[in-house]
Amino acid sequence: MSEPSLDRAKQVRQFTVGEDDDGIRLDRWFKRNLPAIGFATISRWARTGQIRVDGGRVKPEDRLEAGQVLRVPPGGEAKHKAPRPRRPLSEDEITMARAMVIRETPSALVLNKPPGLATQGGTKTKNHVDGLLDAFMDGEDQPRPRLVHRLDKDTSGVLLIAKTPGSAASYSKRFSGRSARKIYWALVVGVPEVREGTIDAPLAKQPGTGGEKMHVDEEAGQSAKTRYRVVERAGTKAAWVELEPLTGRTHQLRVHMAAIGHPIVGDGKYGGQDAFLTGAISRKMHLHARRLIIGTPESKGNAGGKLDVTADLPAHFAASMNALGFDPALSDAAPIRDEAPERTPAEKKQAARRHAKQYRKDRRGERRSRTVSKAAAKKKAKGKPTGKRR
Repeated sequence: MSEPSLDRAKQVRQFTVGEDDDGIRLDRWFKRNLPAIGFATISRWARTGQIRVDGGRVKPEDRLEAGQVLRVPPGGEAKHKAPRPRRPLSEDEITMARAMVIRETPSALVLNKPPGLATQGGTKTKNHVDGLLDAFMDGEDQPRPRLVHRLDKDTSGVLLIAKTPGSAASYSKRFSGRSARKIYWALVVGVPEVREGTIDAPLAKQPGTGGEKMHVDEEAGQSAKTRYRVVERAGTKAAWVELEPLTGRTHQLRVHMAAIGHPIVGDGKYGGQDAFLTGAISRKMHLHARRLIIGTPESKGNAGGKLDVTADLPAHFAASMNALGFDPALSDAAPIRDEAPERTPAEKKQAARRHAKQYRKDRRGERRSRTVSKAAAKKKAKGKPTGKRR
């Protein structure tokens, strides 16, 4: 959005629709750019022709195009919708925020969130990523960066922040549409018997916990699926696994691993005392958002445009990997395959031979069945019993 200009009467405001707002509805444009003006006012202005786009009348649901000039009448701001004053950040907070950045693009900031830092604030949570985003603003007129997904407080790793409202909408659509690929590393207690598979267990809020804890609920739970793969094992003590959530339920990875009997190391909430290992293994949670692969707004019209970013392990996780003898080089955190890998010609021939052998076996069974049936029919016609006498 460009700076507003005034007409000769210095009353009517004019804005040029920016690239970031291309394709947005008129009412959504106001919510992004003039949030103090309510929907009722927007509807009245549109109905009476006070809002104009390139000189023509427009409805609240009409979509705007980059470069169009939007005419907005003066006033209309509701006092109760005035933006909240920003909390000034200390030098240490600004330094901390900027130290988390591992990638920056025209549309996004990618952070490596440390464990112990919440993504958003709450009643008892004062320190959080959302509260540090003002550190990335160079001026009052610059749009404030926005969260588009979340990580649990004790989960570390890749966290994507959208720089503008338009990119926030684009990234949010990719996360909700499941086109974003998220790969986590975790250390779990014990070793899953099946080295690679999908956990399909619906989740719901656990009664009596105030919604702070989830559990598997086959009857009333929401669908939840997680792919996992065991990368390496330390005897029967622990395993290093890659996890890929196919849905986005609260605490999904933590609940699913606990549900199959292998809680994430350090996750006392879902694994109890069994989630902690002795010796040099930290008691912090060992769940890390290792890699994110997501399409970018810049790739509009270019299907190949992707943001692919990897986050280093936090110190406690790296130390535990070393103590258990795990080699991080054994995994590049690649997404688990949607389909089986392509078979070699030899494997295809072997599969064809197995199929032919099974087909002949089934046919022999059918012939024997038909022969027995004919013999039984003849015996029945002669009045003879078809079974053995008792």
